Amino acid sequence: MLIALSVKYEGDWETMMKAIREREVIPDEQVLEYLKTVQSKTLTLADPEYPECWKSSFRPPLVVYYYGDLSFVKDEKMCLAYIGSREATPYGLRMATRLAGEASKEGLTVVTGLARGIDAAATSATLETNGKAVAVLGSGIDFPYPLSSWDLYAKLKISGLILSEYPGKTAPKKENFPARNRLIAAICHGLVVGGATKRSGTLITVSFALGSNKEVGCLPYQADEESACNLLIKDGAFLIETIEDINSMIGFETKGSSDEGLKK
Repeated sequence: MLIALSVKYEGDWETMMKAIREREVIPDEQVLEYLKTVQSKTLTLADPEYPECWKSSFRPPLVVYYYGDLSFVKDEKMCLAYIGSREATPYGLRMATRLAGEASKEGLTVVTGLARGIDAAATSATLETNGKAVAVLGSGIDFPYPLSSWDLYAKLKISGLILSEYPGKTAPKKENFPARNRLIAAICHGLVVGGATKRSGTLITVSFALGSNKEVGCLPYQADEESACNLLIKDGAFLIETIEDINSMIGFETKGSSDEGLKK
């Protein structure tokens, strides 16, 4: 029934909750018709495999559609979100490639929103190092957005993990992306902002992360740039320049240390 409601209302959390509170009943034959439209795998709030970190998040997703290896998000402490501006600078792209690649080599799962710019660079670097890459969409699970990320989407279906609260080919809507951002924040143990302006939507993800007591780090920018990263660092975010800074932020010991694994 949850999946049927999700398909009927295109994954809209508020509308689904209203239907549940009002005990909306969908006839069995219509439920079957809705289920036939689902091509991906599904996970609901009622499933035993549902990640614990999502249960305590803001508006826990009722249904999540996915392709790939769901075990990538099983351990929150091994997940690092790397996000940032779509209009990324060459410096931001270079550092996203370097840091995400090094994080994946350390065994961390790299989570992004698959947006162009910083997100795409981090995802690509993770896949190129045969690491664990996760992308959370703000569009239907069968509607990769933006189209410039189609190649990455295809690779993630095979060797990574793609998640979405939105069924099938649900078109992207403006309000879906802040909702998507809360799921990124819920999945990760720590979050790195690889570049953002003071009005960037990336800050929505940061707000969700801080509200969930997640660690937040930022790449530093030049003083004369209008950078939200520098403001966040002033407010207490970790300054991230190297993989060692990331490991320190999330309490993760490098593979080269004598005692591998998590400090906490």
